Amino acid sequence: MMSENIHYQGFVKKKIKKKNKLQKFPSLKTLLKNYPLLNTLTSNYMYNYDKKILNNLKKFNDYNLIGIGGSALGTKAIYDFLNYKIKKKFYFYDNLQNSKILKSNTNRLNIIVSKSGNTLETISNLNLISLRQKKNKNLIITENKKNILNKLAKKLKSEVIEHKDYIGGRYSALSEVGMLPAELMGLNVKKFKVLNSLIRKKTFVNFLINNVQSVYDNILKGKKNCVILNYDEKSDNLFKWYQQLLAESLGKNGKGVFPIVSAMPKDNHSLLQLYLDGPKNNYFTFFSVRENKSNKYNKLLLTNEIKYLNNFNVSDVLSAQRIATQKVFRKNKIPFRSFEIIKRNESAIGEIICFFILETLLLAELLKVNPLNQPSVELIKTETKNILS
Repeated sequence: MMSENIHYQGFVKKKIKKKNKLQKFPSLKTLLKNYPLLNTLTSNYMYNYDKKILNNLKKFNDYNLIGIGGSALGTKAIYDFLNYKIKKKFYFYDNLQNSKILKSNTNRLNIIVSKSGNTLETISNLNLISLRQKKNKNLIITENKKNILNKLAKKLKSEVIEHKDYIGGRYSALSEVGMLPAELMGLNVKKFKVLNSLIRKKTFVNFLINNVQSVYDNILKGKKNCVILNYDEKSDNLFKWYQQLLAESLGKNGKGVFPIVSAMPKDNHSLLQLYLDGPKNNYFTFFSVRENKSNKYNKLLLTNEIKYLNNFNVSDVLSAQRIATQKVFRKNKIPFRSFEIIKRNESAIGEIICFFILETLLLAELLKVNPLNQPSVELIKTETKNILS
């Protein structure tokens, strides 16, 4: 199935083991009522910042994005996927790694993101950066409630943008959390918002439903490892975002799937043996991007055995390896689907984000889990605080 930006190929159709309630897809109105967070994927979503604030922030050339998990992954995915369009420099501090923070006399903007406003790693990184980069200005994105970041905002004389309380971090890529940085990157945020048009396309809706049904059927058969075979290095962080989305939304009450990101074709030489001849507890997603510009080979170093490479570039070889792997998977009856990006642009990544969020929410309904909370994560936060207090 082809959209303007993406070529979709679904799982090989098999008889669905168990009928489910996705036979009739809900309307956009019903979806938005059930999941208000989906408003962020639509063209009529209203942001909590205005052009005056934005223009003030655009004067910087260097930005620090300080957050963790969903507070950073969506923005990081957008930055890497569309880097060819971006002239500004973004530095991401999304783990507690002291050695990564370098001294700098450049005026930078710290964009500090935490829904709760109390995330220990984020507050720690802000503190450490403030010691080594003393000229930085600050912008905070957090909920409108009493929390540590709102207290710090007064000390830092920082502008605060509200993080709406109904939007969880992993669902926030197309909200203020991802779109304000995207505007500062010089990207067209309107082009990310494709949900309205996607829901009107019968081919997209049918593909989505068939995929959810196939994934659910694989789960019922004990295939609970979701392996993403990623042939595009610039999408590594897109799938780290997807990994969190899937794991944190569905991993509850002994249910869920284990998302594994595999870098291809490198993993042909390490993990493919297991995928082909190991336990049959995986289903796979192939992901690739058509590249118009790609390096050609040095003809002088092409020996007779590989003279055939004379007519190809690196992108052609990647494509051949992906197609070959899919043929072998098909012969071995290993379940897979594929996404091939035709055009690398805002609409393409917006469409992928829409697809995976919708798929996750629909899977949660079938698995009968709440896709919006993460109760077990809170246990670690509480225990950490107890140890340090």
